[in-house]
Amino acid sequence: MAKTLLEQLREMTVVVADTGDIQAIETFKPRDATTNPSLITAAAQMPQYQGIVDDTLKGARETLGKDASAAQVATLAFERLAVSFGRKILDVIPGRVSTEVDARLSFDTDASVRVGRELIAMYEAQGVSRERILIKIAATWEGIQAASILEKEGIHTNLTLLFGLHQAIACAENGITLISPFVGRILDWYKKDTGRDSYAPAEDPGVLSVTEIYNYYKKFGYKTEVMGASFRNVGEIVELAGCDLLTIAPSLLAELQSTEGELVRKLDPANAANAAIEKITIDKATFDRMHAENRMASDKLAEGIEGFTKALESLEGILAARLATLEG
Repeated sequence: MAKTLLEQLREMTVVVADTGDIQAIETFKPRDATTNPSLITAAAQMPQYQGIVDDTLKGARETLGKDASAAQVATLAFERLAVSFGRKILDVIPGRVSTEVDARLSFDTDASVRVGRELIAMYEAQGVSRERILIKIAATWEGIQAASILEKEGIHTNLTLLFGLHQAIACAENGITLISPFVGRILDWYKKDTGRDSYAPAEDPGVLSVTEIYNYYKKFGYKTEVMGASFRNVGEIVELAGCDLLTIAPSLLAELQSTEGELVRKLDPANAANAAIEKITIDKATFDRMHAENRMASDKLAEGIEGFTKALESLEGILAARLATLEG
């Protein structure tokens, strides 16, 4: 019997579910899972998770007291809700879950470190080992420095909103556990910038970016894992078969599961070892220069932080409204 694309992909790449929907995770049985404010917001509005939301709000109110405003309770509830969903997800996967630091702190190293520690403390208070958690932080220079501090404390990190080689190299040189380069968002930018309707998967700018990062890491022996993220179609996933990890939305996991055919490994450390790649050392000045020169990375990082911030503010509004209902 022929194997599906998903079965073959699992043989060469760690498959991760890009969702906060626990039922979808149970369906596809990934090793790891990732969440972000947008995914948590979507999950929090699903009827089957109303109990988690309500319990989290009641607990946040109890902690802050009756004099705290609904907005203050909602802010604390967001962090706790991310941990609550993370804990539920860990009940159904064998590996790790990524939980995101407030995107509004993306340029504040100290605050990102503080929240990263708080999230780990919440998990550990519920009996979850820090080995199973990746603290997710935007790959700004400040975010990378925060992640470096956390890594030295044994807190593993996942650097997200990553669009350029300069971000990837800075992460690797700072001992980050894992990075999430965004494939589909890069494609979105190039389609808009060039006016093109589509790119063939092998020419997809997002695919080429992740391939460049993967080969750079393997060429120079970096331990940081590469997890391609933000896919727009199955063709992008097929072109990145062999990447360390790929985090994939349930709809695309379903498509991979229902499709048969040969899946060829495209990314391989052996190929990277022979690639002609120049080593780059990244300090803040070099990072800032390369970021300024990369119009796509500059645009998409700023847009991504803004998008996650809006999702978070939306979720806080939903939580505040739900709290008002619960409290009559």
